[in-house]
This record gives sequence, structure tokens and C-alpha cells, in this order.
Amino acid sequence: MTTREPYTVRASSWASVFDCAFKWEGEHLLGIKKPAGLRAHLGTSIHASTAAYDLAKLEGSALTVDDAAGVFVESLHKPDREVDYDQDNLDLRTAERIGLTLHTTYCLDIAPQFNYVAVEAKLQPMEIDCGGGIVIRLTGSMDRARVTESFSGQHLISDLKTGSRVISDGVVSIKGRSPQLGTYQLMYEQSEGITTEGAQIIALQTSKTTASGVSKVFDAKRVMVGDENAPGLIEIAAQMFRSGLFPPNPSSHLCSEKYCARWSTCPYHE
Repeated sequence: MTTREPYTVRASSWASVFDCAFKWEGEHLLGIKKPAGLRAHLGTSIHASTAAYDLAKLEGSALTVDDAAGVFVESLHKPDREVDYDQDNLDLRTAERIGLTLHTTYCLDIAPQFNYVAVEAKLQPMEIDCGGGIVIRLTGSMDRARVTESFSGQHLISDLKTGSRVISDGVVSIKGRSPQLGTYQLMYEQSEGITTEGAQIIALQTSKTTASGVSKVFDAKRVMVGDENAPGLIEIAAQMFRSGLFPPNPSSHLCSEKYCARWSTCPYHE
């Protein structure tokens, strides 16, 4: 059987494959895009400034918390992509206040807890032959994730997450995070030739009442590769790609004109 072109799946998009495959197909295979809202852009800017701080510290450079905050302000006010400022109930002034508060909290209170061995690690794509002519290419940049060294000396994938619901009742949510972080684990292990211990979430909540926290360590990779009791998401996705069918999900929380670039032509949400 002739092998088709690989299906490229970015680490950050795995969860949406199984949330609404019809939406995912439109965005990632057909190229139908939608501008991000201000809250998403706020998260991007926080990621930029905290990564600059961590990278400077890792390289032994003298970059203060205030210096790195300048990266946040620059990114927030000068986006490198289209931003829909009317999408969220948030104004630019409030976004700047929230972002600077969380940036400072991260640099002074959270970052010192970790021994980073890599920030914004560059990962080589990983191709997996799933049989039947289906090859899945895992891609993605860990521009929001760090590699940390645990007390046992093993490596962990620590992903920085922002948003208004990343912490619930004082606990950092890991629900739905395994597909992305499990992909990072697989790609990092291929690139570095070592086994990772697991993954964890560093959460910065961008609601008006800011909060921060770190999750427990969890085995994200298992969700992707499966075990003796259940197939992994890679195997299940291969079956979807083999059939050529991308099921819609009108019950998805993201099934709305606000979030879906394919909304106007989708016949399933009525």
C-alpha cells in the first residue's frame, strides 16, 4: 500500500482532535484560521516575558525581573499576529495589570522552585508509522514549556499554562493536558535519547483575581501511547485519518462563532 503524506499534528492541537475533529480539520488541515482574543494574547505575552527571564538565568545573563517585564509590555502592545480585541470581556489596561502581576509572581515565587535544564527546547519532528499507509508526524515547539530536573535527577516536562480557569478550588487543573505534554515527552525523549519522568503544569490564572500554582507530576505519555488496557490517542487518531472522517461535536464548549473558524460553514451546530 502506498504511504500517504504524513498527517502533521502539533502537540498543542492534540486535545482539539478529540474535542471536535471537524473544527480541527478546518484549522489544521484546511488552513481556516480565526484571530485570537485578547486573553489568549495576554497569555502569549506572559509566556514571552517569563521565558526571557528563565532563559537568561539558565545562560547566566543579567536580566532582572523588571527587564523581563519590558518583554511582556512590548509583546502585549505590539502583537505579531491579528488579535480580536472585542472577543473577550477584557480591556488592554486590565490585561497589562494582570500580566505584570503574574510575571512578577512567576519570577520571584515560582521559578526559584525549579532547576531548569532547558527553556524553549527545540524538538525534532517525530514520525510514527501507524500501518495501513498512515504516518503521523508529531511536531511542536516547547516555547511555553520547560525541562526541569527532579529531586531524583530525572527530567520532567513543565508546561506554563495561562487562562482564567487553570486553577479550580485552589488546585491546578491537569484535565485535558496529557495529549500536549505527552507529545512533548515523546519528542524530547527522541531528541535527547533519555526517558522523562513525567509532566506537570505551572499555572498562572489570568482572571481579575490572579492566582498561581504548580500541579502534581503525572504520566502524560501513557495517554498518547496507551497500555495493555486501552489504545493510545495516536492509534485512535490513525483510525480516524485512515477513514478520512472528522466527526463534529456540537456539544463542545468551543462550539461557537467566537472560537471556531469553521462556524459559518458548519452544518452540525444547529
